[in-house]
Amino acid sequence: MKKNDKVTPLDANKTGSLPTDEVAAQEKSVSGLEDYLPIDEHVEEVSVGGKKERHKGIFLLPNLFTSAALFAGFYAIIAAIRGDFAAAGFAIFFGQLLDGVDGRVARLTNTQSKFGQEFDSLSDMVTFGLAPAIIMFMWCLSDIGKLGWAVAFIYVASAAVRLARFNAQADTADSRYFIGLASPPAATLIASTVWLGYEYGYTAATLPAWLVTLMAIQTALVGFLMVINVRYSSFKGIDLTSRVPVIALLFFLLLLVLIAAYPPITLFLIAVTYALSGPLIAGFKSLRAAMR
Repeated sequence: MKKNDKVTPLDANKTGSLPTDEVAAQEKSVSGLEDYLPIDEHVEEVSVGGKKERHKGIFLLPNLFTSAALFAGFYAIIAAIRGDFAAAGFAIFFGQLLDGVDGRVARLTNTQSKFGQEFDSLSDMVTFGLAPAIIMFMWCLSDIGKLGWAVAFIYVASAAVRLARFNAQADTADSRYFIGLASPPAATLIASTVWLGYEYGYTAATLPAWLVTLMAIQTALVGFLMVINVRYSSFKGIDLTSRVPVIALLFFLLLLVLIAAYPPITLFLIAVTYALSGPLIAGFKSLRAAMR
């Protein structure tokens, strides 16, 4: 071998002319390229029969519903920026319906996964945390300057705290109740308020100052309800497969008719009733306990 010839790791192994530590350094530099190569498919570790198993990929069906709910939130933001608050309110309501479906679909089809839980949480943050705050801000809060975006941020931050707490307590909490107002009905309350005002012809230019102040208080209050330590019924204990009186079916049909005929006012009344139910029930129980 000539003096100036380059010795490769393979030649070195044959001739022994390259020091061992130099060969190891070259092999390490080559193996480091693995960090830049395409990684494998998403792998998730699950427990099956008490044993840990690794599965590749994600479940398509429930994540399609979650993706649709995320798109509804994105569309609501775009509609609010364009000034179409009716479309924004409907998008939030549609997103809430989809959010209620994806989890049930996952449970019914046994397609629950950690990826699905995290994806659903991020979707909720956009659709029920960020979008309602932007809708309210674009409708009226922008007129009060820094106070307006501060109030909108309070709602966004409260939604983030609410979702983080829900995820942290998911394994130990009683599934029959939510601690604090859930973000979907909170978003419906904010969006339906704007939708209702928009239907009655109120815009940022025509809203009186006292009403703008009232909207700011409402937005902050709804955010406070999301993080307050008050129980709300989750309605997850309702058995949809059991027999019920015929009047129950008529009630739901009437509710659907009212939503179809008068969507903003019906959704607003439902959202307000649910939002107030937690504090009112908690206050009633505390009063009854004090009177004993």
